[in-house]
Amino acid sequence: MKGFCFQNPENGFSFKHHLFSQYMLKIYQATESQLIEVQKIAQITWPHTFRNILTPSQIDYMMEWMYTLDSLKSQVKDKKHVFLLAEEHSKYIGYCSYELNCADSSKVKIHKIYLLPDAQGHGVGKKLISEVEKIAKVNQFDAIYLNVNRFNNKAIHAYLALGFYEIKREVIALENGFVMDDIVMEKKI
Repeated sequence: MKGFCFQNPENGFSFKHHLFSQYMLKIYQATESQLIEVQKIAQITWPHTFRNILTPSQIDYMMEWMYTLDSLKSQVKDKKHVFLLAEEHSKYIGYCSYELNCADSSKVKIHKIYLLPDAQGHGVGKKLISEVEKIAKVNQFDAIYLNVNRFNNKAIHAYLALGFYEIKREVIALENGFVMDDIVMEKKI
């Protein structure tokens, strides 16, 4: 299992953190070769999650834009996104990606968090978010935030239950006339 070692040169604090492992659930940082597992989960979760929210052509566009292996590798190398994988009984069941100090916001942004449909509702998403919170705290950030489609009521209710609150709404124009119509939600930690 992979771990992190954080050091803060200002106060000499060092923290070795082995990511969550309980009840056969393991959460750890994905390697570059495991990004294909992120892609496989996305190919199942995206059509399921957004089938009643986005058109099939927008789902296809979003998948091509965000989930090709080249795009995933670029997110890690160029944008400094970190992917966490959730594994249970030797099966990958979900992922989360985050970025420290996103857009110089002094906050940590969760860019993506998706679980296979049969893994939803069992606390896996909560555990992924908890890992991001721990990493944010160790790196001395006091808030995490994310974007959620404003029509994704299931996710919005889950985030509210975890202590997130709405800070703004934004519509982000994409190519081909598509938009991301989102609520930005934040949680103090």
